[in-house]
Amino acid sequence: MILAIETATNICSISFQDGEGKLFEKRTERKGSHSELLFIFIRELMEEHNFKLADLDIILVSSGPGSYTGLRIAASAVKGLFFGLNVDIYAGNTLAGFAQGAGEGTVHAVINARRKHLYHQKFKKEDRLIPITKSEILELVEITALMNKGNQIIGTGIERLEEEKKDQLTVLEASDISATNLIHLFNSISGEEFFQKTTAEELESNYLSSSQVNNTKVK
Repeated sequence: MILAIETATNICSISFQDGEGKLFEKRTERKGSHSELLFIFIRELMEEHNFKLADLDIILVSSGPGSYTGLRIAASAVKGLFFGLNVDIYAGNTLAGFAQGAGEGTVHAVINARRKHLYHQKFKKEDRLIPITKSEILELVEITALMNKGNQIIGTGIERLEEEKKDQLTVLEASDISATNLIHLFNSISGEEFFQKTTAEELESNYLSSSQVNNTKVK
């Protein structure tokens, strides 16, 4: 069984995969709700699907880039809830998790950053997710230059792109950002490229700040 946590933006999404592979999600787009609802969502999933934290096999945590506050809340929650439990914990590339929610083709995953910048990573999605660029902070003009007509884009800060450029892209909805996609990515043939195994004790000290990238293979 897998529990996945996505709090890198204003979206707070908690997803659960049961022993039969069925997926369930609790989710909100309410800004500033992470510290309140993350624990509520986990408790509701536990009650509705009759499992305990110790029953879980794997925890997936979206580890950045993204909101410092959101990512810290998730890391602190995992540290508190799973300290001492025999559960495998994996920190995942947030932008790859976003891109997993797209259809086949070229997809740009972005997160709002400072001033004229977005966090950005470009992927090709076929039978697996393939990174084309590394995850980094780029100016809007640099990101625009990487986009071609018909490309998909998912994430936050998209409204900051010029209207002419947005009209040429397939803009995915915020509803496509989900912890469920972290589970899909982890279970895919390219999953190990985007997750790093860690522990509850080490997750906070290994915190990937918004200027860093988690794109390493599972050890």
